[in-house]
Amino acid sequence: MRVGIGMDAHRFEAGRRLVLGGVDISSDRGLAGHSDADVVLHSLMDALLGACGAGDIGQLFPDSDEKYRDASSLDLLAIVRGIVGARGYEPVNIDIIVVCENPRIAPYRDEMRLAVARACDLETTSVAVKGTTTEGMGFTGRGEGIAAISVVLLAESGQPSL
Repeated sequence: MRVGIGMDAHRFEAGRRLVLGGVDISSDRGLAGHSDADVVLHSLMDALLGACGAGDIGQLFPDSDEKYRDASSLDLLAIVRGIVGARGYEPVNIDIIVVCENPRIAPYRDEMRLAVARACDLETTSVAVKGTTTEGMGFTGRGEGIAAISVVLLAESGQPSL
């Protein structure tokens, strides 16, 4: 068994779509970034890569590479899942915390869980997505951006899951 932790944060930017956990969120502003800036999936990818010792998303998908401009993080996650599998591991469970004042995460939670579960070939019961605020403190509290933290548990491929 291997455990990985990932974290990502992006600032808001007008004129961009907001994508969290592979789900389009109705908003008048999105997150700044080279790809679709999905902080949820970015933190998840870093957790997966870290757990299997395969680096991080900055190494794999550098913002200096134009082929990743506006890339779907779901597509990037598929690549990461391939790397995890090639290293002999598969996810057992995923736990994600989204830190922001707005949007509220609860209305999108089930859709995010489903998108992550599908992308990682898991049952939705093995994926948790939770929203929290910082009660007005810091950049998320001031509404300047969104952060996400992910924890994953990997098992060797073919091993019984918990």
